[in-house]
Amino acid sequence: MGLLSEQRYFCCFVLFIILAEGHLKWVQGSQVEDGHCVWYGECGESEKVPGKKYNCNYTGPPIPLPEEGHELLQELCPGYNNENQSLCCDVQQLQTLKESLQLPLQFLSRCPACFFNLMNLFCELTCSPHQSVFMNGTKFSDAAENKTNVMEVDYYIGKTFASAMYNACQDVQAPSSNVRALSLLCGKDANDCNATNWIEYMFDINNGQSPFPIIPIFSDVPISGMTPMNNRTYSCTEGLEDGSGPCSCQDCSQACGPQPVPPPLTPPWTIFGIDAMVVIMWISYVVFLLIFVGAVGGAWCYRKRTVESEYGPILDSNNPRNLNNDNTDQVDASCGEMLGERFENMLRSIFTIWGSFCVRQPLLVILGSLVVVASCSGGLVYMKITTDPVELWSSPSSQARQEKDYFDSHFGPFFRSEQLIITTTLMTNSTYSPYPAGADVPFGAPLAKEVLHQVLNLQTDLENLVASYGEETVTLKDICLAPLAPYNDNCTILSVLNYFQNSHEQLDRQIGDEFYVWADYHTHFLYCVNAPASLNDTSQLHDPCMGTFGGPVFPWLVLGGYNGTNYNKATALVITFPVYNYHNDTVKLGKALAWEKEFISFLKNYSNPNLTIAFNSERSIEDEINRESESDISTVVVSYIIMFVYISLALGHIHSCRRVLVDSKISLGIAGILIVLSSVACSLGLFSYAGVPLTLIIIEVIPFLVLAVGVDNIFIIVQTYQRDERMAHEELHQQIGRILGDVAPSMFLSSFSETVAFFLGALSTMPAVRTFSLFAGLAVFIDFLLQISCFISLLGLDARRQEGNRLDILCCVKLSEGQEEKTDGFLFRFFKKIYAPFLLKEWVRPTVVAVFVAMLSFSIAVTNKVQIGLDQQLSMPDDSYVLQYFNNLSEYLHTGPPVYFVVEDGHNYLSLEGQNSVCGGVGCNNDSLVQQVYTASLLSNYTTIGFNPSSWLDDYFDWVKPQSSCCRYYNSSGDFCNASVVNPTCVHCRPLTPSGKMRPEGSDFMKFLPMFLLDNPNVNCGKGGHAAYSSAVDLKGNDTSVGATYFMTYHTILKDSPDFINAMKMSRALADNITKTMEHRVFAYSVFYVFYEQYLTIVYDTVFQLIVSLVAIFVVTTVLLGFELWSGVLVSVTIAMILVNMFGVMWLWSISLNAVSLVNLVMSCGIAVEFCSHIVRAFSISVKSTRVERAEEALAHMGSSVFSGITLTKFGGILILALSKSQIFQIFYFRMYLAMVLLGATHGLIFLPVLLSYAGPSVNKAKVFAANKRLTGTERERLLNF
Repeated sequence: MGLLSEQRYFCCFVLFIILAEGHLKWVQGSQVEDGHCVWYGECGESEKVPGKKYNCNYTGPPIPLPEEGHELLQELCPGYNNENQSLCCDVQQLQTLKESLQLPLQFLSRCPACFFNLMNLFCELTCSPHQSVFMNGTKFSDAAENKTNVMEVDYYIGKTFASAMYNACQDVQAPSSNVRALSLLCGKDANDCNATNWIEYMFDINNGQSPFPIIPIFSDVPISGMTPMNNRTYSCTEGLEDGSGPCSCQDCSQACGPQPVPPPLTPPWTIFGIDAMVVIMWISYVVFLLIFVGAVGGAWCYRKRTVESEYGPILDSNNPRNLNNDNTDQVDASCGEMLGERFENMLRSIFTIWGSFCVRQPLLVILGSLVVVASCSGGLVYMKITTDPVELWSSPSSQARQEKDYFDSHFGPFFRSEQLIITTTLMTNSTYSPYPAGADVPFGAPLAKEVLHQVLNLQTDLENLVASYGEETVTLKDICLAPLAPYNDNCTILSVLNYFQNSHEQLDRQIGDEFYVWADYHTHFLYCVNAPASLNDTSQLHDPCMGTFGGPVFPWLVLGGYNGTNYNKATALVITFPVYNYHNDTVKLGKALAWEKEFISFLKNYSNPNLTIAFNSERSIEDEINRESESDISTVVVSYIIMFVYISLALGHIHSCRRVLVDSKISLGIAGILIVLSSVACSLGLFSYAGVPLTLIIIEVIPFLVLAVGVDNIFIIVQTYQRDERMAHEELHQQIGRILGDVAPSMFLSSFSETVAFFLGALSTMPAVRTFSLFAGLAVFIDFLLQISCFISLLGLDARRQEGNRLDILCCVKLSEGQEEKTDGFLFRFFKKIYAPFLLKEWVRPTVVAVFVAMLSFSIAVTNKVQIGLDQQLSMPDDSYVLQYFNNLSEYLHTGPPVYFVVEDGHNYLSLEGQNSVCGGVGCNNDSLVQQVYTASLLSNYTTIGFNPSSWLDDYFDWVKPQSSCCRYYNSSGDFCNASVVNPTCVHCRPLTPSGKMRPEGSDFMKFLPMFLLDNPNVNCGKGGHAAYSSAVDLKGNDTSVGATYFMTYHTILKDSPDFINAMKMSRALADNITKTMEHRVFAYSVFYVFYEQYLTIVYDTVFQLIVSLVAIFVVTTVLLGFELWSGVLVSVTIAMILVNMFGVMWLWSISLNAVSLVNLVMSCGIAVEFCSHIVRAFSISVKSTRVERAEEALAHMGSSVFSGITLTKFGGILILALSKSQIFQIFYFRMYLAMVLLGATHGLIFLPVLLSYAGPSVNKAKVFAANKRLTGTERERLLNF
């Protein structure tokens, strides 16, 4: 949280104390001889600053320093440290100087040259034996004991000295606050600070620390008889004479060399200024058209010239080996054709026998099916539904998941967050005019006092919320983050009101008289946004900026809608309540959830005409998704009801109005639907037995998929039976067995292809895709098994009912006998007589090819433009309160999520080399961890690293320095002694010796580190590590060694999926580079990485999944079509075209590529098989003489079943999904389902028959010969010559 940084701001005030308290004694004369003093010793109490003292006026020569002050002088002003040193200060003044410089020491001593120059400024002011040369007392007052107080002094300072001191200090960082140290010491943002206003601010009486005014006068030449102090300074790139090294690159930009420049953006790939893929595909399409039109035209001319038609027979009828010749005992077929025919015949025989058995033994088959379904579905009692998004989208073996688990196990889970973004309907901005002088400062409307009071009331109400959990009550204090507990149990509330201690009285507080206001909440706000860790602002208010919870409140976390660092122009306020995340404690987690529920309920019902509130709780997204799922149940139910009703009615073939209730197949349709649902239940049950958890995407998608596959097969079986005529001496069970033998291989082809493709899809590392593939593959195959068994038995029973003229459903009622002529259905006649002949006309076919290749070319051109990711807004219902929060988040916030650079266990912090590879201060490597993150923050627009990292190691080194009062212990017991404790037995941790001033190593390092991590920041020591770093260091072995640690910073604002993905990529690249330089693993972790990691490989995963599916479909199709390789190729090509066109639709319809759309694309493969495989198999077994005739027959016989079975069934159900309130349903289900059905139907029923008519496989002579032989002498022999 960077809590330590807040204390640093206080340094600014202490510096003023230094100048005023023990260093400034005004001289009573206008001029003093060289070598004389201006003051000596301390006199009366300051009138302006209680507790501070004036210095005593003294114009005599310097006085030797008593021996007891020598060690102190050596520590503070080593340049004066020689025997019999005569100075213009006594021991008390040196002691005051040391106390006053504690906070500046803690922040600026990171850069030795900077701190040396600053000490030079104050040592000359306080103790110089030549004070009268550059100092002149201008105001005096009487003091006790005939002494005179110095009330004001002019301090002549060389411009060269001032500029050099500023240049050495301007880049020094305050690690725990992610700001430059001058932001804490200059009274304004470091960007607005310069050499003169910094010194003026430190010497200003109005800063509340200087006991009297010190007027700095800058000149490099003598002025008014005074010679400005222009001592030697050190540049931040120089080492000191005491052996201190130059400042680090982080604290001294001059030591860094040229500032890094981000690599140029990769220019878009263009040709002639147009997107290259578009140009390439247009050229390719034009070339294809020229070749294709030329080939078609050439073939047409050739046929005309030879008076030969494409519709002529494949073989000359006079050839003795013609398929239609009279010799039925021989055929000139290849070995492959013979093998294919035998395989086809084997499948036909097996399914014929099985179908006959199912019709003859319906009770046995149906009961057996029920037993199997019941047994498998019994596993549903063990069903577990996974709603944890981490489990859904991140594999346990993924990098992000392992890093998350590592972080959680060493530092605890990331906090839960309850956040409000508040704007006001009051659009009146205000202007603050500082008194007595200063430019007007505009203030945004939300920063008006009346608005802040209303926001504070709201914040207080939220703090006081009481929720119920079981029989217990839960308040915010029970679950909130309190970093200083048990010493301070105030909850962390990141709010601008914490600058005012969450108090109405503090907000109203002002200093002034009856005419003017000298300081009020405007003054305090302007100070705190630049020094959020200050415990005492430098206005006359002297109020703390530090939050009541003991940490700083950074303005970029609590304000929004401003530009740059103009926080006063904020147009939004942000309030955040961090809450502990209890992953492994269900009781405490339940309490947190209960309070969050009350938090949401309160804000939903909150009303204030002046405030507009967008809010979000940690549980909000999951709650809204659950609400969305519940609200969409009715939509989904209506969708399925429409499909069920259509199936039940469309299966029947009504011959006349009189026989409507006889010829309808409502009961059979319902039974078919129940079989589909049973197959889904079996799949869910079997995997539940195995302990595989379900996901919502499985429950939502798999029924749709299995219904598409299952209904298609049902229509094929039933409509084939309806069009078939029973042959002479053939019984019903033989007829249905024969029909099953004809159509079951096609069903087996499609179902087995899909099953294999889905099971191979389980190779995915993405949990949602893997579980979907497993469940879908098993459900599809079980559905096929139930259809060729249970459904066939039911079909046999229904056929007997129909032949007995019994009514559907009311099968006990029998209709009177009547002769009815059997006719083909309307859709079959349409496909056979109108559609198929028209589609395969000579001028239509080239048009179809041209249109579909154009669609393919367009889709290829835009495939690489499909967006990757899933914006959170899409997962919310249209009426969700969270949508407004997401919108405000993007519009107002200026800081992204925190990012942690985690150093894994095993790094050696006890050695100098190990420290240098991590730290960012003096002596640290230029490519250390902290330095590399700092360098990345300089290129925030490119790296997305927004700030310098907070570094526990650098703050520890500052904390443990012997010059600091931070690290002390009781001499008697060895226990830690806080800097605020006044006790003579407290001694410094390390001696003020050259070795003591060095960094601690070995056992010394571990001896004091636990103390640092337990030390609370206070006025005397702002470096205490408890608030900021207690969770950042994992101590091991009873605090004897350092385990894993982290260094935290923030991402820049991230607004959409591409931003989040890029941020993760950039931080990981930085962590990898740090790992290489440290030779120890460092990884970057942020709470969102586990959700967005999938997008780093989503393109590869998509290509892999779809290629695996296509290969599986190709292999299975080739084998089950009797080893017809070319048929497998054509099916795979058509499905590939459907998938590529799906990407085109995704681009057109703004559907991004993510896990949900990948599941749908995998499902598209399965549904595409249904549209293609039946047509191709019908073509392959056709005995017609030309490709065109075979394509026409296949389309006529299978097209109507495919169209009525899958296309019309799904079309009606899909349209209802458009009414869903869920955006994710509308986009990823309605749009993608509609696209996959329309693309599948158009490719399967338009393009594929045309493709087969041009490039379909040659007729299998062995199959035709077998068909001739099998049907010779039967009533169906005429079909050979149809």
